[in-house]
Amino acid sequence: MSAVRLVRSEGLAAAPYAYAAHVEAGAELIFLAGACPLADDGSTVAVGDVAGQAQRCVETMLVALDAAGATLSDVASTRVLVASSDRHDLVAAWNVVREAFGKHDVPSTLIGVAALGYEDQLVEIEAVAAVRGG
Repeated sequence: MSAVRLVRSEGLAAAPYAYAAHVEAGAELIFLAGACPLADDGSTVAVGDVAGQAQRCVETMLVALDAAGATLSDVASTRVLVASSDRHDLVAAWNVVREAFGKHDVPSTLIGVAALGYEDQLVEIEAVAAVRGG
């Protein structure tokens, strides 16, 4: 059972994510570096393809979570960064992230930014997870 409980409110507009996450007392927090769309050789994958890059970011995030002893169901919040001012691009990235999380629809912020760190990078996903203390 996860240390994260998603919080919803009927007093707020319907959203495709929980508005908050409660992390139980004593849980250990895991702060992930932004998951980037990089191949094993460090090159950017899916150049020009927001959804393709978002998928690689999710895959990278899964590896980082596993290394930290966590899974997607332990994630308490995400921030999805998309190097675009076009809402269609933001939604394309969001749809990949939302599908990956499924019913564990964590509180998330979707942000259009001017640029990201790697050449040809369009997407990055930040996350905070929580696991029961050892």
